[in-house]
Amino acid sequence: MSSSPAPSPREHVERIRRDRYFIGRGEQNPLAEDMHQAVNYLSQELYSKDVHSLMELVQNAEDNEYPSGVAPSLEFLITSKDITGSGACSTLLIFNNEKGFSATNIDSICRVGKSTKKGNRHQGYIGEKGIGFKSVFLISSEPHIFSNGYQIKFNEKPCAECNIGYIVPEWVESMPSFSDIKTIYGCSKILPTTTIILPLKSEKVDVVKKQLSSMHPEMLLFLSKIRKLSVREDNSDPNSSTVSEISISSERNYQARKNMHAESYTLHLSAEESGKEEECGYYMWRQKFPVKPENRVDKRAEIDEWVITLAFPHGHRLSRGNQLSPGVCAFLPTEELNCQPCSVIMCLVFGCRYTGVKCRRRATVEMVTNFPFIIQADFLLASSREAILFDSPWNKGILECVPCAFMNAFATLVKSRADAPAMSLPSMFNLLPPFWTILGKARECGMDLKNLSTHGTYILSSHFDESTYNSVLEFMGVKSVSIEWYAKCIEGSNLVKEAHEQLYLEIIYFVANNWQNCFLGTNMMSIPLLRYVDRNGVLLFWSINRASQWDDRLCIASDRTYRSWLISWNKEFPSANRFFLHPSTQIALEAFSQKTIVENWLQNHAKVEVVSVYSYGLTVVGSLGNDWRPLIAFAHFLYPSLKMEHIESYNLSELCHVMPVIDSYGSVVKKRNSIIVPAKGSKWVGLLGTNPWRNDGYIELSANYKSAGHFAGNNTSEDQPLEFLKTHLHASDVPFINPPNASFPTVSSPLTVDNAFLLLEWIRNIDSNGVRLPDQFLACVKEGSWLKTSVGYKPPNESFLSSANWGSLLQSVSSFVDIPMIDQQFYRNKLHMYKQELKAIGVRFEFQEASAYIGSRLMSMAAINELTKENVYSLLRLIRFLREKVLSPSELIDSVKGGCWMKSTLGYRRPSDCIIRDSDWNVASCISNQPFLDVQFYGEAIHDYKPELVLLGVIVGFKQNYQLVIDNFKFNSAAITPEATVLILKCIRYVGSCEDFIRKLKDLKWVRTNVGFRAPNACFLVDPEWECLVKIFEGVPIIDLGFYGSVISSYQDELKKTGLITRFEEASKAIAQVYKQMVSMSSLTKPNVLAVLKSYGQLRTHSPLPVELFNCMRSEK
Repeated sequence: MSSSPAPSPREHVERIRRDRYFIGRGEQNPLAEDMHQAVNYLSQELYSKDVHSLMELVQNAEDNEYPSGVAPSLEFLITSKDITGSGACSTLLIFNNEKGFSATNIDSICRVGKSTKKGNRHQGYIGEKGIGFKSVFLISSEPHIFSNGYQIKFNEKPCAECNIGYIVPEWVESMPSFSDIKTIYGCSKILPTTTIILPLKSEKVDVVKKQLSSMHPEMLLFLSKIRKLSVREDNSDPNSSTVSEISISSERNYQARKNMHAESYTLHLSAEESGKEEECGYYMWRQKFPVKPENRVDKRAEIDEWVITLAFPHGHRLSRGNQLSPGVCAFLPTEELNCQPCSVIMCLVFGCRYTGVKCRRRATVEMVTNFPFIIQADFLLASSREAILFDSPWNKGILECVPCAFMNAFATLVKSRADAPAMSLPSMFNLLPPFWTILGKARECGMDLKNLSTHGTYILSSHFDESTYNSVLEFMGVKSVSIEWYAKCIEGSNLVKEAHEQLYLEIIYFVANNWQNCFLGTNMMSIPLLRYVDRNGVLLFWSINRASQWDDRLCIASDRTYRSWLISWNKEFPSANRFFLHPSTQIALEAFSQKTIVENWLQNHAKVEVVSVYSYGLTVVGSLGNDWRPLIAFAHFLYPSLKMEHIESYNLSELCHVMPVIDSYGSVVKKRNSIIVPAKGSKWVGLLGTNPWRNDGYIELSANYKSAGHFAGNNTSEDQPLEFLKTHLHASDVPFINPPNASFPTVSSPLTVDNAFLLLEWIRNIDSNGVRLPDQFLACVKEGSWLKTSVGYKPPNESFLSSANWGSLLQSVSSFVDIPMIDQQFYRNKLHMYKQELKAIGVRFEFQEASAYIGSRLMSMAAINELTKENVYSLLRLIRFLREKVLSPSELIDSVKGGCWMKSTLGYRRPSDCIIRDSDWNVASCISNQPFLDVQFYGEAIHDYKPELVLLGVIVGFKQNYQLVIDNFKFNSAAITPEATVLILKCIRYVGSCEDFIRKLKDLKWVRTNVGFRAPNACFLVDPEWECLVKIFEGVPIIDLGFYGSVISSYQDELKKTGLITRFEEASKAIAQVYKQMVSMSSLTKPNVLAVLKSYGQLRTHSPLPVELFNCMRSEK
């Protein structure tokens, strides 16, 4: 009967889901929760570091089976593309060209503790824990596997259908597809059989990148299958993508040694990173040792032999970045610790000097021993795989075999002339002291070392100064030389003075490298150890004490381009107290392999300064005194330094800011507000005379800055330094000086045409720089009489620059006032080019301004009583003329309207206070004293200029000028006419507030009554309805209507304001008061009584009643 065909990969996965996890069966696996928690616990507890997720993948690749003829390789690719659609910001892909996953492998990975490699320890596998792959969940929540037709993924979250996480497979339907994977891997390349895709957790991206970048190249040495391992980063920007690759390029010289169960061979390991390729050969020694009964453990029950591998590097060991090379590996590297067993090995192999060696702890999982070789064996690890169990009997047994393996490997390697030439031993094991190397090179250079043993110590031959003979030499009493001997040897053998530069630097490096532990505080500090050149170029020597304890310092140029430049200029600045190491020493130091150590030691202990042109310049500036030559030389130093690009412009600016200068008086000036060029050949001296602002911090440079010079072997032509200082020290000349807030005297007197234009150009430059003209500077320019005008030299603020249209016109008609018009012909008719600058200093351009000037001059004449009648007529004619020429006289008029210069009948008044008398003013002149224009003074011709007088404000016609009547009121009873009375009442009506005027009227007798003129408060304006009241008594003052006519009745309100009685109630009270007086004086007559009774009869029906009067009639007797 034939067997049924094998299920397809998808059918296989669905069967696992149904049979093992009850998915689709309608029931819950009773062990689901326990299975999920068990996997979760193991994944987190057994692998506490993210690195093991990657290391397990490497080990799995090593354990895989590969097709014949294929070089096993493992490729890591990290990309920012989310090809799984899980939302991950980065995804890690692992490609392996193995045979691929089988159905058995799929069954195993979907369980815990069911590794397919279990029980195969004799083959070198270590996957017995059965959970290695699950550690990927530490960095990815959804790992994907694509291999041999399988395309599945796992999820750390419990499956919704079975409540189990980590081990439940799920078929990948769409994302990613094989085409997605191939696109990322490279369309031109064949996709490896197995691809693992890990969408990374966001918090693990940096950790994974760091671990990928720190995989040590020497890992491949102990992987029996993997021959190539690469790490690639795929970014959206191709220029930022990186590739690093490790591979075993060759394997040769395999030899098996049956007598010691060992084999040896040579591997060549190559590493490429960022386009840089390195290679190193390793002598590999692999030896087997039988497992002793007392060292057996259950976990290794099936193993009868230990396999220990040692790797000895030839040349420079490979590394990545600043990694330390591993010293002990357990299949995959383990974490470094304080390793006491390693100390035991060191004691056995190299002697007691290495007891207690500390292994250093690093980020990658390796143990660093400081051995010049690597140890690898099947050590037992802690459950976290981060440490070797040193208390394990199994591991102790391995460590006890390591010294034997080393001795066998060492002896075999030494005997093999092809693999280990005589000169390779020191570089591999570094057993000889560096000083022997120095002495050997000195002897090769022909230096005399015959007196090496003449310093009180006899030196053993270098052939015997090896660790091999330590016990014999110790037995013979041969001791190590004292630390003080090295200083005596270096000085006595003239090593510093005679050694070539390379050897000299090796001597300095030897001293620097042993300074803290050996030479600090010894005689080494006092011997001449440092080479330098003095200011004359002579080679001299200083000790460390001399270099570090005095004020002067040795220097190294920070850049080769200006090394000789600084040394040559140093002779010009003795006050700086700086000297330079010999140029050849500095050149050699640049290429010296230990440059950093030597430079740091020179700076820290010899106080050597590494200087740039800028820092050297700062030192020089701080040291400059009163000697003029270094001060001038410094300017000559800066100029070519910039020209030769030895200094950046911003650093140059700072030096120029702090450098002292010599002024024209020969004084050294360190603080200044501004610098002006030397007077000779300058423009400012013609305009300003001697420097007027020296006390304001404006420094005039010495003429020496203009002269040619010869400094440090360099010639500078005349004016070159000055042009440099103009640009960078801002030494300026007019018109580029920014003036202080101070005046200068030369503008108080006439300026030449050229100086006038220079001044205007200066003002223009200041304004164009956005700088406000200082007040005092501006004031002296405005007020100084330096500008030539038609009336001589005048200040700008009194001068006019006219246009052709109005200038001559105004001059021709205003001869009574001299207008200072600028002499444009004198200034070559170019002043119009500086209109804005002239405006800024007060020059006036407009016709209105000239008009105002004429007016102001007239007012000045009036103030000193010099304004004549003819001047007034000239003014009026000018106003008329301007109007006729359609030129506004408003500015002229406004300038004179406010002055008291017009003669009136009351004296000199403002024009607006004067009146041209006419018939309209006849009535007003009767009751007021008005300031009429003094026609007698001016003559009748003044009336011909009424339009001009009106423009000036003179009043023509009454035009309701009631206020003037009030202001100039003058009472004269003889002048009171009906018209005058009406005018008074109109004043009250039309002037809003005239209480003082009304109070004055109340006391004056200006109202005409039947009994003559009376004050208004005792008079009555009678209404026919109550006329009988005022007829009771004779002599009651009643307004004389016959005198005033009916017009007076229209001003009742105004009359009332003055106190005149116009209403019935007031009249009743007034008559009642008279009645009381008559009764009290017994003066009441019979006609009065009859008149009262008659009034009573007439008014008893009146509304209102005369209550006061009727009450008096009842009460008075």
